Amino acid sequence: MRLPPVSSWLLCVAAFASLGCAAGSANPAAPDDANDLAVVASDPAASARFEPLPAIEEPSVKPGINDPYFRDDGLYRYTRILESKTREIVRRRSDIVDAIGLEDGMVVADIGAGTGLLTTEMAKRVGERGTVFAVDIVPAFLERIRERARTEGLLNIVVMRGQERATGLKPGSLDLAFMCDTYHHIEYPKAYMRSLFEALRPGTTLVLVDMKRPEGRSSPAVLEHVRAPKSTVVTEIEQAGFVFDSEVDLLRENYYLRFRRP
Repeated sequence: MRLPPVSSWLLCVAAFASLGCAAGSANPAAPDDANDLAVVASDPAASARFEPLPAIEEPSVKPGINDPYFRDDGLYRYTRILESKTREIVRRRSDIVDAIGLEDGMVVADIGAGTGLLTTEMAKRVGERGTVFAVDIVPAFLERIRERARTEGLLNIVVMRGQERATGLKPGSLDLAFMCDTYHHIEYPKAYMRSLFEALRPGTTLVLVDMKRPEGRSSPAVLEHVRAPKSTVVTEIEQAGFVFDSEVDLLRENYYLRFRRP
């Protein structure tokens, strides 16, 4: 697969680094660590009120987009890129997390957590009584998050390996889901977003940050890498059942959207 120059990837490589990857579809039904088996939820009985929806069959919308993350040098290469100070997400990470609206004790998911740069920021906001599920599918990235959590003494981060078509999270287990530069890495958006819809409790929020793709003003690398403009992304997410709520005017290279799960 031909990759755009590293300079372009600094703008558009997503935290999705593992979630949408095209390599093996291993999907543990439970989190990796033994003490993660009891999924914390604000309402422990919530999952009993959700019936799983039928599977959605669809072709990949961007075959191979995540293959590079599984290369032998993937962790080293993409840690440098994803955590580069030239990347807007890195420079503005505190502002991005502040705008989510996290509260002490919330159960949230960082979907496509990548190397965990924003996961740890989120974990600090929800406090010891809260939980942050770091969902990704690249094993090396998940280990990086575990390392980071241990180093920072954050015991409220649960590392989970997701699937290409599903989050792996229990239905009705989340107060909020967050996706940062992740959506354009999802190969199967209909199935994946429906899975995320099920993981959220009614009345809760999806916060989505993703790359702008203005025609005529984006580089060829961005146009090739980011498959759809904001309008298409909004339509696809609404088709999964979400309701568009608002846009936050915060970033220049990325847009910042809020959706509600009815």
